[in-house]
Amino acid sequence: MDETATLASSHTEMTEMLLPNDTNNLGRALGGAVLHWMDICGAIAGMRFSNRQVVTASMDHVDFISPIEMGEVAIIEGYVFNTGRTSVDVKVDVRAENPRTDETRRTTTSYFTFVGLDDDGRPTPVPDLACPTEDEEVLRDDAMDGREEQLRQVVDRYDL
Repeated sequence: MDETATLASSHTEMTEMLLPNDTNNLGRALGGAVLHWMDICGAIAGMRFSNRQVVTASMDHVDFISPIEMGEVAIIEGYVFNTGRTSVDVKVDVRAENPRTDETRRTTTSYFTFVGLDDDGRPTPVPDLACPTEDEEVLRDDAMDGREEQLRQVVDRYDL
């Protein structure tokens, strides 16, 4: 295993066209389908970063701020922004795109934690995060700040 890996090495972008099997009775994306896509994107980012299998340990709070309509394209983008000894934190953003107009809008963001596994399925160390470019540093800092703000909003919402 390499001792470090870059944020850029984890970058993953997926696209999904919203078809009837993933819609509710209003013709909009089922929340579960969106969460499924987010989990897959985050896992791929974690595997690319660590060069090993990862499993989902947690997913932070999710707000669906804009629907994805049938026929639109969901763009799911993720990258590793922090690491622990055996875990990687991944920011996953989802945008909706109208392919006829090229208009996009943000639909949701969440933060996942994945645990790296060895060949026997046991937690194993992952590389440290390196951000050798200013762009990578900005993405890391934005994700750290965004996660902190999201957690603060959840606490405020529930008066914890």
